[in-house]
Order: sequence, then structure tokens, then C-alpha cells
Amino acid sequence: MQWSEAQLFDWLARFLWPLLRVSGFYIALPVFSSHSIPVRIRILLAVMTTVALMPLVPEVPAVEMLDLGAALSAAREIAIGVAIGFLVQMAFAALVFAGQSIAYSMGLGFAAMLDPQLGVQVPIVSQVYLLLATLLFLGLDGHLALIELLAASFHSLPPGLEGLERGDLWRIVRWSAGVFSGGVLLSLPIVIALLFTNIALGIATRAAPQLNIFSVGFPVTLLLGLALIWLTLPQVLQGFAGGLPATYRFIRQILGV
Repeated sequence: MQWSEAQLFDWLARFLWPLLRVSGFYIALPVFSSHSIPVRIRILLAVMTTVALMPLVPEVPAVEMLDLGAALSAAREIAIGVAIGFLVQMAFAALVFAGQSIAYSMGLGFAAMLDPQLGVQVPIVSQVYLLLATLLFLGLDGHLALIELLAASFHSLPPGLEGLERGDLWRIVRWSAGVFSGGVLLSLPIVIALLFTNIALGIATRAAPQLNIFSVGFPVTLLLGLALIWLTLPQVLQGFAGGLPATYRFIRQILGV
């Protein structure tokens, strides 16, 4: 059997263009983009997902694989996949921001750990929130819903034809501003309670200057903060789970599915 160069490029394009979008998806997807997952495992996941989605991908237009147009098409495919994972990453970043606000308010800002998902030092409170949110995300099959959206994107944004417009990129930037508002709303009850506690300790120090505020105030704020984290944990996780459908709806609007 003999194959022409055009046939080889056509077969390669049917696998390569979906692989680029799926690879960008796994680069930014929470949990799977963690540094604790080896690169080989992520590559294997990307290849297996591409093979599973190839029957759903529409006809790929013929594109010269060795010119500037192919490079631009490759960058466009990677950008689409990264955008899907980045938007979900913002939901997890809201928990990180909330945990940082709580940790700094209760005096645990110095207790930080390396987050394997983000690759940076985050307070221990944020790490607890991230671990529980990860279990909730996987338990609700959030990753499967994202793969379904990824498969639908091949019909609304076929490979090699269309990509994200400039207006869509600005909408993603504006959406990322919700990380700060969402983190503030999640941490606001605990931060306010700790603020009033610090005010009361300041008044007590003013009334009794001989009182050692550091030996008294730190255990009080620490124990109160831990108790409030335990009491508000169901509401925090409920708020995270309630924000995921809104994130999925926004991804559908961006992809046009």
C-alpha cells in the first residue's frame, strides 16, 4: 500500500488539531494540572481523550502543516483549551483568596505550604479548602462535565476555522475579577468576627496596659478562627459547588454551545 503526502498530512491533521486543544485543556484544568501528576501521565490522558473524541470531531479543513497559518491555528487550538481550564481554575482561586484572608486575620499567615496545583506557597487554611473542593469537584463529576463541553466545542468552534474573538477574551478577563468578590464573600463572616475580636482585645489592652496582648490574643483568635472555619465549612463548600454551574454556563457562552 502506498500513501501520498497529502493523505499523510490529512490523517495527521485529524489527530493533531484535537490533540492541541485537549492538551491546552489539561494544562489549565484544576486537579489534572497539578505538579504532583507526572507530565507523562498528563500526556497519556491528553492522547486517550483525543482518541475518544476523534469520532465526534467534524471534518478538519486541509491546512498546510509547515506554514505560518498552521502555527496560528495551533496557537488558537491551545488557547481554546486553556481558556476552558482557566475559567474553572478561577473557581478554585476564589477559595485560595478566601483562605488567605482568613489565615491573615487569625494569625496563621506564617503557616504556609506548597500547593502542588498552583506551585506556590499558600496558607494552610487555603490548602484545606482546596483539598475539600477537589474532592467535591471530582465527586460531582465536574471533570466529566468539562470534557463534555470540550467535545461540544469542536462543533461550535471547528479546528482550523474559528477561534476565540477579542471580545471573548475581554469577557474572560472581566470574569476573572469575580475571584476577588467570590473570595471576599466566602471569607467575610469569619473576617468580620475576627475583626471584632481584635477590637475587643485592643480595648482590653487599652484598659489594662500590663496585659500581654500577644500571649493572650493569639490563642484567642486562633481558637476562634478554627471554630468558625469548622462552623462555616458547609456554607463555603456549598458556595463553591453553587458557583460551578455558573462557571459552566459562562464557558458555554464563550464557546457558543
